[in-house]
Amino acid sequence: MRIVLGVVLTLLGLLWILQGADVVRIRPILCVADCQPITDGSLGWLAVGVVTLALGLRVVGVLRRRR
Repeated sequence: MRIVLGVVLTLLGLLWILQGADVVRIRPILCVADCQPITDGSLGWLAVGVVTLALGLRVVGVLRRRR
C-alpha cells in the first residue's frame, strides 16, 4: 500500500512541476466560482511539485531498500 502512495506522490509532483513550469496546461474541471485557467507558470505550484516529487521518491526509495 505504501508503494502505491509513493508512486502517486511522485506522479502528482511531476504533474505539478510541469504545470508550474507552464509545460502542461489543463483546463479547470471543478469550479466553485468564476474559474479562469492559469495562463502562465506558477512558482508556487512548481515548489509544491518539487517537494511532493522528493517526498514520493523518498517513500519509494525507502520501501525498495527494505525489501
